[in-house]
Amino acid sequence: MRSELQSFLAQPKPTWRVIIDRYIASNKPFELAYRDAADRAITFTVRYAAIESIEKRQYLQCWCEESTGNEDLPPLNHNWTLRLDRISDAAITALKGKWHPGLKTIPVTLHFHNRLAFAYEAKASDLENDWHPEQTKVRRVVRPVSSTFWLFREVFPYGADCEIVSPPEIVAMFRQKVSELSDRYQK
Repeated sequence: MRSELQSFLAQPKPTWRVIIDRYIASNKPFELAYRDAADRAITFTVRYAAIESIEKRQYLQCWCEESTGNEDLPPLNHNWTLRLDRISDAAITALKGKWHPGLKTIPVTLHFHNRLAFAYEAKASDLENDWHPEQTKVRRVVRPVSSTFWLFREVFPYGADCEIVSPPEIVAMFRQKVSELSDRYQK
């Protein structure tokens, strides 16, 4: 593992990635054009971006003018998460205009039950984190969510011990996912 890490650190970043890092550091919008895994030409007008590590991979979290093809809720469909190791080459062009203040978020209320309620470690981004005033052994957490995809990936492993309570649109989306999962196992 140590040799893999040393090998990774020895490899310089591709030029396009260095350019993106520069634009992010200076809060300058840019156009990102690349070919995806299916060899389709993709172009995004990026008005906000940050590099984040999620599940041991690096992603470009960005707010883009384009929303077509994003299946998230309308308030979140300008937010994109692009896996950087899937971009082999990219053309980056400077754009005029303002840097967006960040990813759009929606406050989501979660209830943690049983052992998970006691084991929950607060996140700096939590808007609220308290014991539920009317239900025993239930922790109520409100957090900003910029992507239902990543929210659902976080919630699924906890099963019935983690409940999405609001907003209703996200509860309905999650209920649909759970229904599809149940249907798959009815065969």
